[in-house]
Amino acid sequence: MEYKHILVKKDNGLVTITLNRPPLNWLNIAMMEEINQALSGLKDDSGIKLLMFDASGKAFSVGVEVAEHMNGLAEKMIEVFHGMFRLIDQVGVPTLAVVHGSCLGGGCELAIYCDMVLALDNAKFGQPEIAVGVYPPIAALVLPHIIGRKKAMELVLSGDIIDAKTALEIGLINQVVPVADKDQAVEKMVNKFLNKSAAILKLTKKACLTGILAQSQDNLKTIEDIYLNEVMKTHDALEGLNSFLEKRNPTWKNC
Repeated sequence: MEYKHILVKKDNGLVTITLNRPPLNWLNIAMMEEINQALSGLKDDSGIKLLMFDASGKAFSVGVEVAEHMNGLAEKMIEVFHGMFRLIDQVGVPTLAVVHGSCLGGGCELAIYCDMVLALDNAKFGQPEIAVGVYPPIAALVLPHIIGRKKAMELVLSGDIIDAKTALEIGLINQVVPVADKDQAVEKMVNKFLNKSAAILKLTKKACLTGILAQSQDNLKTIEDIYLNEVMKTHDALEGLNSFLEKRNPTWKNC
């Protein structure tokens, strides 16, 4: 099937979903719906050994379209955005993100939700949502499990953007490789899984995530409720989003 904003390739147990809305791969609702459609088609494929996300253009993804947080679209945006992560869980196979350039906001959430991340040395990671008066729901859900509460709080509450070397040091990603070595490094990483049993890979991932997955769906519902029914009803959330679109500094009222 052909898509407008993504590319999907299946090859010998490897499924690759390529974000293809260059140059920055802003995740709009239409693009995320295509990702969800592709993921839905994988749920009953017993031959998948690895699901890989990569991207065309200058960046992996700089996040979800800011305009789609507003004007009555926030609820739909959250539904479609979080649908990606729920479907990744339902597909249930090991996942790998191959990241280059900026990996920010919702794009960063997609990458770090994957079981493994291979980053090129030009990659930058961050959750800058706090600067526009909102927060990253998926990062709030998973970052404390990945890098611990202290560093997760620092990154989410400050909006700091870190380079690939720092991301590796704090355990956010698995490895960093030079841009020139990308193809060789990806092939080496992928081949670790393609000679294994698809069924055993899937069950082993399920075992490794037991306890985390059991709580995550209920926790995500709570996080969604805070986002839609508390954050999005504040003055500062709308001010922050509007200021970003209008290319000006926000004027916070702290309410």
